[in-house]
Amino acid sequence: MDADTARTIHRRLLAQYPIEGGRTNFIPFDNPFESLILTILSAQTTDASVIAIREPLFSRYPTPEALAEAAPEDVEQIIRTLGFHHAKSRYIVATAQRIVREFGGEVPRTMEELRSLPGVGRKTANIVLSHAFGINVGIAVDTHVRRVSHRLGMTDSKNPDIIERDLMALLPEKTWGEMNYLLIRHGRAICTARNPKHEECFLCDLCRYYREEVKGKES
Repeated sequence: MDADTARTIHRRLLAQYPIEGGRTNFIPFDNPFESLILTILSAQTTDASVIAIREPLFSRYPTPEALAEAAPEDVEQIIRTLGFHHAKSRYIVATAQRIVREFGGEVPRTMEELRSLPGVGRKTANIVLSHAFGINVGIAVDTHVRRVSHRLGMTDSKNPDIIERDLMALLPEKTWGEMNYLLIRHGRAICTARNPKHEECFLCDLCRYYREEVKGKES
């Protein structure tokens, strides 16, 4: 795909899914600490499930210092409805301890520092930097971004790191913070994993998957 087509896709997505108030997060948070912890917990779990445990978790552990002192077993009881809650409880306690010990109780603001925290990979770091600090050094690639970008033809890879590089090369830096949100919205609403809604899609004329897998098989 060329850069002009990628920009057209971005414009159409933005027109279809307007970003209200500049917020591109699906899970509400009040501060960078909440953003980080909730993003760690959101892996392989629905947003609704994470939102449901937000109040009980942070009412008991409102700061990195409080969570750093928690017993993982107690945290696990609060987040037990989430996937992989056993491992996640240990990740977030260890992350809080590292923040207190090495970063003075403040969530770090660089990719390298965030990735040094337990349970934080590049996708999580990208999300926290963008949502909590307005810093965009890349594009978070989750299952929706991977599926939609590949179907559209914005990448030929299924590897998240390569997909991110491909998207960054196609799109202006000022759009990076929006693309995760826009591709997720499209993946949830129309370009679903099963039975994508081609008849409703406003990107069909630009979509490799539609051109090759749908129209190609009809001809």
